[in-house]
Amino acid sequence: MLSVKMLKPYYVKEEEKCIRVVLAYQYFSLSLDDKVYQFVPLESREIRINRETQKVENEQDVFVFQKGKEYSRVALSELLKLDDFITHLNSIIHPYLNGDTTPIKEEQIDKVIMQLEKENLKRLIDRALENNNYEQFMKYTNKLNEM
Repeated sequence: MLSVKMLKPYYVKEEEKCIRVVLAYQYFSLSLDDKVYQFVPLESREIRINRETQKVENEQDVFVFQKGKEYSRVALSELLKLDDFITHLNSIIHPYLNGDTTPIKEEQIDKVIMQLEKENLKRLIDRALENNNYEQFMKYTNKLNEM
């Protein structure tokens, strides 16, 4: 019986067309025949997910696991058949696929700046009222109305 004991990325690298989940020694382990095997990066060491299709691109890759002097080779295609592997992998790549890391567009930045400027003018209007300064009050309310 094959199951995932632990799957944590060493790091996740975002590229334009894919997301690369890079694996390292102590971050990935499997339970195979009631023995825990640790990942060793002798062959493949990453999982590539296509951003557009959200499919694993390197299913043919083979990962090597070690317990003492025993080695076990497991194809990524076999791991993708395991529900717990899919669950772990989805939790790792979910933030990257949902656009949480997409850059902010310029119009969004402009909108935020405009809001900040309006809030600043409102504070200046409040200060002018507190100081009974009619000239500043009129100046800042006119500027606010022009926006």
